[in-house]
Amino acid sequence: MTTLSVNLNKIALLRNSRGRDYPNVVEFAGKFISLGVEGITIHPRPDERHVKRRDAYDLGAFLADHPGIELNIEGYPGEDFLKIISEVRPHQCTLVPDADNQLTSDHGWNFLEQGAFITDIIARINDWGVRTAVFLDPDPAQVEPAAAAGSRRIELYTEAYAKAWGSPAQAQVLAGYREVALLAQLAGLGVNAGHDLDLENLPDFLAIPGILEVSIGHALTVECLEQGMPAVIQRYLEICRG
Repeated sequence: MTTLSVNLNKIALLRNSRGRDYPNVVEFAGKFISLGVEGITIHPRPDERHVKRRDAYDLGAFLADHPGIELNIEGYPGEDFLKIISEVRPHQCTLVPDADNQLTSDHGWNFLEQGAFITDIIARINDWGVRTAVFLDPDPAQVEPAAAAGSRRIELYTEAYAKAWGSPAQAQVLAGYREVALLAQLAGLGVNAGHDLDLENLPDFLAIPGILEVSIGHALTVECLEQGMPAVIQRYLEICRG
């Protein structure tokens, strides 16, 4: 079974556009949890364009009263971000190689060039008792270095799959993801996935065995606007549990 972790960034973005605490991020986390979601993801960027640092602390306190619900905080491991991780102690920290002004995550770590830096960061997070995951492209050459760096999981960056879905290239692209996922599992790494997954393309992706978690926010938020939260979350959970 695959865990569905709902990314609340777009809820926070909607809140910030009006300058008041509505919609409230914690309340929406509760709404998703009440519908059966087992994970919440946030990505507090330095400019706080959507999720704010305060949200991380508020969600950490809220989920402390909800055993079995995972908090995943993702982001670039600058010192401000690491301070949040050390104090909130989420269940999982997903490290992404984003620049401060980047619109959205668009590539994974290159351990062949950044290995020494990220290995030190992973060690610090592991020492805090937080499970580490690293954002990776579907590149087989990155798997062994990621495992050697001490990461517990990888998160496959799935934009290439989403772009290829429904096209003649889908099977070949999906085969590349399957190869990396299986290599990661052989190396002792858990495998997560995320970016541009949605109700249409997720079932085919989960044909890859052993995907532990998917993090979905942008498409899920749009689908909830179009179809309603209960119906959308039920469909996602059916896919993830199927």
